[in-house]
Amino acid sequence: MDGVLLIDKPAGITSHDVVGAVRRALGGIKTGHAGTLDPFATGLLIVLLGRATKSQRALMALPKRYEVVARLGARSSTGDTEGEIAVSGRIPPDPPALPVGELRQRPPRHSAVKVHGERAYARARRGEEFEMPERIVSVYRFEQTWRERERAGFEIECGSGTYVRSLIADLRDAYCLQLRRTAIGPFDVRDASPPPPRASSWSDPPLIALEDALARIAAA
Repeated sequence: MDGVLLIDKPAGITSHDVVGAVRRALGGIKTGHAGTLDPFATGLLIVLLGRATKSQRALMALPKRYEVVARLGARSSTGDTEGEIAVSGRIPPDPPALPVGELRQRPPRHSAVKVHGERAYARARRGEEFEMPERIVSVYRFEQTWRERERAGFEIECGSGTYVRSLIADLRDAYCLQLRRTAIGPFDVRDASPPPPRASSWSDPPLIALEDALARIAAA
């Protein structure tokens, strides 16, 4: 069984949880994924099976598309609903200046980026003071789609390694209330399935054969 599964990850579980559920449901087959989603985020997670795990780097490099609902006039220590919230009342202009192109970005302190060999979120949870390293990321589209008082919706298309929480936080002041990944390269969340239930077997998973998946990427 060599190929990819398109999974619509619900909020409240990790990408690792989804991969583990798929592995158990398919009898222990070798599995991986093509790009982490934060636990609070929902949407498309590409799970790799068998030989497809060897194509992880190519799949992770695909551009991603997100839909965001942001709270305006407040900051979060994590960039989302799970952090400490400080209300400032400072609302970004309407429409806001939304940067595109190659950008310098610092990932959130509560992220899986390694700093001196350790995950940043582990150091942040211990209350350590440290600076996140800058990186160059690519943002292809960043649009505000609606606004109602202290909330706004955004659509973002970006390259691999971009932290959407940081893009929203940089609006000053804002943080993510909802974050949903709707596409990775040619793969769309509308074609995705929910993860398998716990302690269940998956006799007929909606597998996209590895050759077909690579052909879609080449044609995109």
